[in-house]
Amino acid sequence: MEGFCRFFIRVGGVRGYSTIKKDLHIEGIKHAIAVASGKGGVGKSTTAVNLAVALANKFRLKVGLLDADVYGPNVPIMMKINSKPEVTKDKKMVPVENYGIKCMSMGLLVQTDDAFVWRGPMVGSALGKMVRDVTWGNLDILVVDMPPGTGDAQIAISQLLHLSGALIVSTPQDVALMDARRGVKMFSKVQVPILGFVENMSHFNCPHCGEASFIFGKEGTHKAATEMGLEFVGQIPLEIEIRKGCDEGVPIVISSPDSVVSKAYGGLAQNVINRLEVLSKEQPPPEIFL
Repeated sequence: MEGFCRFFIRVGGVRGYSTIKKDLHIEGIKHAIAVASGKGGVGKSTTAVNLAVALANKFRLKVGLLDADVYGPNVPIMMKINSKPEVTKDKKMVPVENYGIKCMSMGLLVQTDDAFVWRGPMVGSALGKMVRDVTWGNLDILVVDMPPGTGDAQIAISQLLHLSGALIVSTPQDVALMDARRGVKMFSKVQVPILGFVENMSHFNCPHCGEASFIFGKEGTHKAATEMGLEFVGQIPLEIEIRKGCDEGVPIVISSPDSVVSKAYGGLAQNVINRLEVLSKEQPPPEIFL
């Protein structure tokens, strides 16, 4: 694995790769945050994309988006980007930009329907190149769309980046929350603070009568956050327009900026900024944009 000393250690009872890097800060990046979940299919990538766009468009921050889900890179579709990144003379990749966001994804480097049949070290090496061999420039926040689970990719990112915090996305469903709790514990073991819980697909409003249906349960994520002593930072409903925006490559924050859903993403972005401010006071990073 490029840039790493490959030997196994115990990390709170979990096998992982140890790194000999001491300084994980990347020049120009003030904050890096992981958008994660223990379970797939809870809307993590959708949350990461709309959060990044809200931070850039509503709060005028310089934002990057790293698609760390190497097995299922969806960011290129959701951000409507299909051009390959340019390469500089010193062999650095230039992120592809859209909606004011600098994006990097394995999906930009291979054919759309290619399957990644990779073992752990290959995943770590690929992520290392997308983090360290990219000219990110000056960013207020780098949003990292994490893959589901608590495996090699999560360990690699925590060793490659100085993460300011992690955002845990879950539906209110008990099965999803069980996996989300595992995600919280994983980040605790690699010493990454939790920014808070986001409840995605919290409810569905009937377009005819307006009645709310709690398809995946009610307030489960809020309860889990309270039980774990964590912040509850956002609640996003289940909306057809969100799905359409993802498929068409136009995030709902762009297509319907005044909608209830866009305002919910804006509120989430504000809460993330507030949480970064609190955590920065507790453990000050080299630079604080707030």
